[in-house]
Amino acid sequence: MAESSVVRAVVQRASRASVTVGGTVAGRLTAPGLVVLVGVTHSDTAATAAALAGKIYHLRILAGEKSCADLAAPLLVISQFTLYADTGKGRRPSWQAAAPGPVAEPLVIAFADALRSLGASVETGVFGAAMQVELVNDGPVTLILEA
Repeated sequence: MAESSVVRAVVQRASRASVTVGGTVAGRLTAPGLVVLVGVTHSDTAATAAALAGKIYHLRILAGEKSCADLAAPLLVISQFTLYADTGKGRRPSWQAAAPGPVAEPLVIAFADALRSLGASVETGVFGAAMQVELVNDGPVTLILEA
């Protein structure tokens, strides 16, 4: 897979969800909303992160073809470098297309902050941590988006 110049996200409509780090809940959805797994590549910018945040916040995939913006539905944002896995050769994925932590972490934060600036209720996982994610996918509805 060629390196992309866009933030990548997997969006799942969920009736509830949580992310736990070291036995402690770091973030959760207690009402229907969206779980957003966010991957960042080397050439991404705060502008691409904000563009994708706006698209997701206004995406009409909740009940009644409504968006998080329409329903004030919460979002759970979790960093996910594995979205940039390259499985083209052999059996071991390459992570070269994923931005390193010092590049990716500020952009994942910018993504969550862009959602908040739109009025969204946002909880997050912990960047770089081993996380356990639990969710009840509603529908199920799962989309892959790029800014």
